[in-house]
Amino acid sequence: MTTQKIKLGQIGEEAAVAFLKRQGYHILERNFRNKLGEIDIIAKDDDTICFVEVKTRRSEAFGSPFESITPAKQRKIIHVALSYLKAKGREESKARFDVVAVFLEGENPERIEIIKNAFEAN
Repeated sequence: MTTQKIKLGQIGEEAAVAFLKRQGYHILERNFRNKLGEIDIIAKDDDTICFVEVKTRRSEAFGSPFESITPAKQRKIIHVALSYLKAKGREESKARFDVVAVFLEGENPERIEIIKNAFEAN
């Protein structure tokens, strides 16, 4: 991954964290990684644990950021989330998968959108 893409992702994640906090989420983890993969943000929204994928874009020229969460990417996030819940002894907790799209103008967030419960673990 190029340095520019890494920087873009970091800007987007910072903006997403600030946005989620304003929405009342409590951030539990950032960039949670294990052998199965990574989840950008893990947070609590009331009594629900939210596994949040952040997509940052400068434009929608290549489609919506929400469309970039393919079924394969969803399965990977679900597996990491399940392993997180098991490791924390929270298998019975309510959980959902949210996606946050951050649109940048230059280096600044211009617009942030969220889809709560964007996909489900089957």
